[in-house]
Amino acid sequence: MRSFGDVRRVVVKLGTNVLTTDEELDREFVYDIARQIARLRERGLEVCVVSSGAIGLGARELGITGRVQDVVLRQACAAVGQPVLMHVYREAFASCDIIAAQTLITREALDGRSSYVRLRNAVERLLELGVVPVFNENDSVATAEIGTAFGDNDQLSALVSSKVDAGLLILLSDVDGYYDRDPRHHSNAAKRDTVELVGPEMIQAAGKPGSALGTGGMATKLKAVRIAADGGCRVVLAHGREKDVLPRILAGEPVGTVFAPRRTLRNRTRWLLHSAPRGTIHVDHGAMDAIRHHKSLLPTGIVAVDGNFDAGEVVLVNDQAKLVSAFSSGELNSVIGKHSSEVARILGPHDDRRVIARPEDMVFLDDD
Repeated sequence: MRSFGDVRRVVVKLGTNVLTTDEELDREFVYDIARQIARLRERGLEVCVVSSGAIGLGARELGITGRVQDVVLRQACAAVGQPVLMHVYREAFASCDIIAAQTLITREALDGRSSYVRLRNAVERLLELGVVPVFNENDSVATAEIGTAFGDNDQLSALVSSKVDAGLLILLSDVDGYYDRDPRHHSNAAKRDTVELVGPEMIQAAGKPGSALGTGGMATKLKAVRIAADGGCRVVLAHGREKDVLPRILAGEPVGTVFAPRRTLRNRTRWLLHSAPRGTIHVDHGAMDAIRHHKSLLPTGIVAVDGNFDAGEVVLVNDQAKLVSAFSSGELNSVIGKHSSEVARILGPHDDRRVIARPEDMVFLDDD
């Protein structure tokens, strides 16, 4: 599992705890990571970076101590800290004759199909030009209250890996791998060299976030592994302060813990599976059974619609599946339970009366 000779694209995620020393950004460490990434590029690898740290940097600039929890204050700290963070990255990569590009994204940018495709194309072009994209969440506009926040950069890094078809995601943190129990509380905890499958029980047993500035924890890392694994992407969790950690991982050395890919889904299916739904379509048992057998979902099988969404947006079906709806919530509400022959009279002429326009526009959440 540690043979990475087939990997051509790598995503490196840097957590707040590994980027900072005494709650200050460790510039020397950033320069060292840039040098390590330069060595990977010399081997012909394309590298993307996902970096935390903007909120913590902004808090320090503003003289704020402790965990920043207020949403608006976090936005303000991010607005102050992000340019400082990016300036350090640009200088660090410039010292290796590499151009770094700031790539700020929100959940909405990945959830919307057209915005996702535009982002993907932009990243592909940056990589073609030899640029290292440095991703971070656009914390200044993303908030959990309006559903545009990722929640942590572990999840963001996994989504980026999935979207850009990376072969390897490296999570650099202040832990040296995955342990079968929390080593902070169990002296007999054993580190795992490899993990074949991350199950729900592993996530449930994982610890909580452990620093004033960071938002992640082992549970968020395991969730990220599951997201990345859906795209056939391996994940390595390692301590970022180990000497030459990136070249050593790619060389196959037993550094950290490597997680196996879970399955290889098509890019569109991955986008659909990991997009935040805009609403829910509730259908009767007969309709649910029909779509499980690859038959059409028609308005006659719908019993209720929750949320406000446009045609072409992702919605849940009975919390069992996700689909790209061919109708808006308003249109569906007007034809709930109606026979197909009545739909044209209510909505006007339309080429297709199916709620799902094509088979690849739906994925079941319990498919493993």
